[in-house]
Amino acid sequence: MPSSRRKQFDPITHELVPKHEVLPLEEAVKVLRELGIHPQKLPWIKASDPIVQQLKAKPGDIIKIERISPFGTKVVTYRFVVVG
Repeated sequence: MPSSRRKQFDPITHELVPKHEVLPLEEAVKVLRELGIHPQKLPWIKASDPIVQQLKAKPGDIIKIERISPFGTKVVTYRFVVVG
């Protein structure tokens, strides 16, 4: 298939990729206050990550990730976007 007709992979809509969203500043501050940490203490995700690029997140943003655990419960995690 010619490359001009090849469909690009969209990580946001793939069924195996959990829901990702960039937190608004007010919500990010609230989450950090509840956790009692600075953003740099969150697990990091590089700005070069395809999902980060798709979301148009910038270094310093916090990404909320929602997964369904093997037990069927919703698990929320956060990542701090860093240069890379």
